[in-house]
Amino acid sequence: MRPPLARDVQDLLERGRDRQLRLAVTGLSRAGKTAFLTSLVNQLRHAGLEARLDLLPAAREGRLLGARRVDQGDLSVPRFPYDPAMAALTERPPRWPEPTRGISELRLLIRYRPTRRGLLGGETRQLTLDLFDYPGEWLLDLPLLGHDYASWSRAQWQGLGPARREHFADWLAAVAELDPAAPADEAQLAGLAERYAEGLRSAREAGFADLQPGRFLLPGDLAGAPVLQFFPLPGLDDGATGKPAPESNLATLTRRFRHYQQKVVKPFYREHFRRFDRQIVLVDLLGALGAGPERFDDLARALGTLMQSFDYGKRSLLNRLFAPRIDRLAIAATKADHVTPEQHPRLVALLEALLAEPLKELRFADVPVKALSLAAIRATEPREVTQRGTTSPALRGTLLSGEEALLFPGEVPGRLPDRDFWHRQGFDFPAFRPPPIDGGALPHIRLDAALDWLLGDKLT
Repeated sequence: MRPPLARDVQDLLERGRDRQLRLAVTGLSRAGKTAFLTSLVNQLRHAGLEARLDLLPAAREGRLLGARRVDQGDLSVPRFPYDPAMAALTERPPRWPEPTRGISELRLLIRYRPTRRGLLGGETRQLTLDLFDYPGEWLLDLPLLGHDYASWSRAQWQGLGPARREHFADWLAAVAELDPAAPADEAQLAGLAERYAEGLRSAREAGFADLQPGRFLLPGDLAGAPVLQFFPLPGLDDGATGKPAPESNLATLTRRFRHYQQKVVKPFYREHFRRFDRQIVLVDLLGALGAGPERFDDLARALGTLMQSFDYGKRSLLNRLFAPRIDRLAIAATKADHVTPEQHPRLVALLEALLAEPLKELRFADVPVKALSLAAIRATEPREVTQRGTTSPALRGTLLSGEEALLFPGEVPGRLPDRDFWHRQGFDFPAFRPPPIDGGALPHIRLDAALDWLLGDKLT
């Protein structure tokens, strides 16, 4: 193991030679980050053997020799749990890996042969790939920096649509009894904050994505801290409340909100989200379709917020060394194995329609961006079913219950659904069990296309 200073110097040299790449992998709950990272590492480790990576030229041409895990750059960040994830997938029966609950990191050293060989032949090169796993829920806190407590409270109350209010019923009844001008009662505020957090968790389970504050969903080491004991108050009209007494409920909640902004949100972005070269955003588009129109629109807002969290732009040598910015982006609709193959182009078209405005901004900034559909770990097989002389596409897979299923899940719209669509169309996107794995390369759909877009140009 190299000492930290030597490791930092080596990292700087590798970045100067463009042989180090920092890839941020993010997505909201149930988007499949853990499965994606597990499969990515698995495919690269099995490159040149049984891995199916035909859409990655370095692999297709036999130049990709493989990868191994090495010590990561920041030893204070938890390592991504690749081994436990593979252990879950190879159990009998197999099960999906446990989702990560915070930041994690993993470093791979990739060996490959360049397209242009030296005079003596046999030349190999190395690419250091740093993988960063971040909870998308934490990224949704970025808009808090543009609010004071009163304006944030108003925004949260305005966003309480009918379907969302159902998950906050207990909190809504309790907070209505709170007097903002009364002296703060720590136990009362803690109880109300916990009820608000329960509402956020319930809304997330129901398919909502645009939920703040993000740390209430995944508190990490802040669990139980007063900084996570605030919530939006009703009736805070602009300028109507005046200056509250220092020990009042309103003043206490305002201080906690400011502390959350300055000590949680700002440092998180400053320390982590200004150092990536490339990014992939994973989207559970099928889950949002199955959950209905309010949740579908909610996902669009959340993704727009999430993509504001990163600096995008082309990299010069100085940027690469000292001020990294994201110079290539992939946006992937996950769980493509939950619909039949002929619908995959529709899935991509719907993703592009959902993110039309952020994509316009990225193209204006001249940032290369690619939308695709994939399944990091393929859990179904396409089949055809013939009934009364008509042949229809279907999927075969094993449900989480262990039952074998043959089904057609529903038709994916190729554009944003209108009101009539939600009334006439139904979906059935069940959860499938992972396929039996013997420890080799994991089955996937177009993970190699994502790899080609994100790092293929570095393997030439």
